[in-house]
Amino acid sequence: MIAAHSANRHGVWEPLTQHLGEVSRLAATFAEPLGFGQEASAAGALHDVGKLGGTFQERLRGMGSGLDHWSPGAWAALTRFERAGVPMALAVQGHHVGLQQWDADALRAMHPRRLAENHPLGLRLSLDDHETALQYLAVNSLLSPAMLAPRQEGDPHAAAMLDVRLLYSCLVDADFLATESHFEAPAVGERYARPTGPLLDAERALALVLAEALRLQRSGAASAPVQWARDELLASCLQCAEARPGTFTLTAPTGCGKTLAMVAFALRHAAVHALRRVVVVVPYLSIIEQTAQTLRRILEPVFGEHYVLEHHSLANGRDLARDTVGLPRDWAAGPTLSERMLAENWDAPLIITTSVQLLESLFSNRPAACRKLHRLARAVVLFDEVQTLPTAIAVPTLGALARLSQRFGTSVVFATATQPAFGHLHEDVQGHCSAGWMPQEIVRDAPRLFDGTRRVEIEWPDLSVPTSWPTLAARLRDTGSALCVVNLKRHAQELVAALQACGVQHVTHLSTSMCPAHRSEVLESVRGKLRNDEPCILVSTQCVEAGVDIDFPHAFRAFGPLDAIAQVAGRCNRHGTRERGGKLVVFLPEEEQYPPGGGYGQAAATAKALLREMGGERLDLARPETFDAYYRRLYDLIDPANANADLADAIKRRDFVGVARSFRVIDQNAVNLLVAYDGAAFAALREELARKGRLSAHWVRRARPHAINLFRGALDRTLNLEPVPAGDGESTDWYVYIDPSHYSPLLGLVIPEAPDTFVL
Repeated sequence: MIAAHSANRHGVWEPLTQHLGEVSRLAATFAEPLGFGQEASAAGALHDVGKLGGTFQERLRGMGSGLDHWSPGAWAALTRFERAGVPMALAVQGHHVGLQQWDADALRAMHPRRLAENHPLGLRLSLDDHETALQYLAVNSLLSPAMLAPRQEGDPHAAAMLDVRLLYSCLVDADFLATESHFEAPAVGERYARPTGPLLDAERALALVLAEALRLQRSGAASAPVQWARDELLASCLQCAEARPGTFTLTAPTGCGKTLAMVAFALRHAAVHALRRVVVVVPYLSIIEQTAQTLRRILEPVFGEHYVLEHHSLANGRDLARDTVGLPRDWAAGPTLSERMLAENWDAPLIITTSVQLLESLFSNRPAACRKLHRLARAVVLFDEVQTLPTAIAVPTLGALARLSQRFGTSVVFATATQPAFGHLHEDVQGHCSAGWMPQEIVRDAPRLFDGTRRVEIEWPDLSVPTSWPTLAARLRDTGSALCVVNLKRHAQELVAALQACGVQHVTHLSTSMCPAHRSEVLESVRGKLRNDEPCILVSTQCVEAGVDIDFPHAFRAFGPLDAIAQVAGRCNRHGTRERGGKLVVFLPEEEQYPPGGGYGQAAATAKALLREMGGERLDLARPETFDAYYRRLYDLIDPANANADLADAIKRRDFVGVARSFRVIDQNAVNLLVAYDGAAFAALREELARKGRLSAHWVRRARPHAINLFRGALDRTLNLEPVPAGDGESTDWYVYIDPSHYSPLLGLVIPEAPDTFVL
């Protein structure tokens, strides 16, 4: 028998014909809705055909190592299918080592003779006769004799690369599942079948969402104008859902029930057009938790616990994935699947995930990240708080999303109160996808919606008169309850100290120096005080701005980007129920500093220029056209199409490795620190590490609420760090901060020997 995999726990080896046939079948099934089922079937048949070689068969029996079993199938794809086989060859070549480069030189380098002379990974080919491989596939009826049609030429590079990633997604997901089925077989003669997720029942789910909207309406929690806006928004969403699939914007004021309304749009849209799933994408984990709780409460009593998949970025559990740094260990060498993938393959009808997880997967070259991408075909993808999308990656991101819509029948919705003028980048986006970016607005009359929900008076600063922290602290003290958002964690700490110095006892603090569990507890405490009319001053960094449901009578915001100022306004008199309305005071700190990178300072300068030109009376944050003008001016200043030269160059060269390296939603490279916010949880997590001696998926999920991020570059300058064990070595992504005394109940982690800026 020619084997694909060694014995499973029942002593059963898997024949190569069985594995190739199963991967071919699964890949074709996944790719059929994408329009390239035949290509996926052929790639599945070819992906492991190099295991036919005698050296690999010896490898399965523990003799020898350092083999490349993927290149024979990749070269066979190029030889058998010529131009039509290029995407297949790239997918087959990368199914273990990741997608590489797509140019003539890279394709020629797949030739067995070249690899035998100088393999880039220092490996030996398991088979150097591709004709033998093709004959084997033909004899076993694994490869259709029909020629595939040549792929269409002329697609922009980014669009063509996304097409390859989706084919690759079908192949690697099929390979993972088929391999898992062999090694996890429950008994001799049986194969393990992973439970599949339920299908989307869009009409029933929509009925539940609408019932929840009606319940909220009857509760009377919102003022009449706000409730009118919520009803109008929901009606607009249901009406526009009849439109054909495409790209959309949803522009609505904060506090108008945007989350429920856009989910209602997605479900009605999916029901009308037979779309397969809904993916909700949010920028921050805090919003994920809030959104997931709401949707689970509505849907799970009827559909069960697997209907809503909450997928946090388990970044940093990648030590446990099989595509770690360097050449991954072949699953065939192991007796079991002891190192399972942490990331789900998104086999669920409703997925809630982060923008980091989804967007970096769209530009990844690794099997773990790309595995789920085929699930995005014929889906509705909802981006909440889309103003947080960094301008440096905006153009290629829009191109990729436009391609999903153009070729794969996916509808994309960009929702926010401060809609970026991405339509202004249409011609730049066409350089990545011929469709460009011309979305349809869902809200029937957005200006009227904003006019009907004016809830906050804004006091703009005299830009020639900065405000000191003691002066601001005295004003905050006299307001009773207020939210104050500043630009830097150091500024937040200085303002907290100034408030304490002037006798304020009811000050609280929120920043990313605090772990998620700590931040959640602070927010819940603050909400309770506001409900009970107890005095409360919350000093926060930007982490409170987007998607956090909190309602203060007064708000203060250090001068910054216009969209950030508007987001803070949305945390003030949020439900419109305060008789005197709400008030937002914008001030200019004495030390005018902004977070590094990401164009934050340039955005603040653009907002300042608009304020000088228009004056406070004309700079109306309740008008969508204000933000259109703001973003147009900002884009003219930043030039988003050329803001990331390394990424643009990698896309031009169709270099999958370079693209993955250069595309980052969050610029800073960070690690996780387990901190001692909760002493009992901290001790239990450390004890588990000592007992088991390694990181696990279960441990990561339990640790994440008790962890903060630290810039990777600060590791060498930070004391009190203990690496987390991972397998035979140490994790490069998880550390324990071993001095509990440095975690403040008010400020979070304060590292004495390191600047506050070390913490992300």
